Amino acid sequence: MKFRMLITSMTCVLFIVSFALSAFAQDLKPIQLPEPKLDPTKSLAQALKERKTTREYGGDLSPQMLSNLLWAACGINRADSGKRTAPTAKNWQEMDVYVATKQGMYLYDPKGNTLIPVVSEDIRPLTYTQAGRFKDAPINLVYVADLEKTDANDERQMVMVAMDTGFVAENVYLFCASEGLPTGFRVSIDKAKLGEALKLRPTQTIMGAQSVGLPKGK
Repeated sequence: MKFRMLITSMTCVLFIVSFALSAFAQDLKPIQLPEPKLDPTKSLAQALKERKTTREYGGDLSPQMLSNLLWAACGINRADSGKRTAPTAKNWQEMDVYVATKQGMYLYDPKGNTLIPVVSEDIRPLTYTQAGRFKDAPINLVYVADLEKTDANDERQMVMVAMDTGFVAENVYLFCASEGLPTGFRVSIDKAKLGEALKLRPTQTIMGAQSVGLPKGK
């Protein structure tokens, strides 16, 4: 009788563990984004006119809108060379875009147009220090530079990396202006805590973050 009870208990434990591992694996499943489809009728002049920082956010972006946003940020626009929408010094391509959502943190893979899971919990509060301005943003992009991909080791290195960060951020600003989406860039981040959560390597450094969402009330 005791042996049967032991077997039954072990079976229950194994089932619970298997279920937990399965759920965890599902949480970490990569997300294949739809093919980017930007509206060719959008005017650059109008986007420049409407470009601004907004700190009030509404609902989440659709998968299609998120795909369009990330492609605009630093997606591949020349398949033959693998070059991107945002330039980098000497084509280092050292900039990585992390995407913080309520489901977890992902790394954007431009080649596969995929979100690769990094953290399976909501760590959006780690992407800002001014909660009153960004706590309602459904999407927080985090720009991380991998200095190992650069070939400079003097003061010029961080100048060029900072410029590359600005190119990505401005792409996002212009895309959001063209789509009527609120966005706001910042460097006010607890980089130590966020870097620890992302398990960044010593050669990786957080350069900034940018919130995006639907207009407030939508």
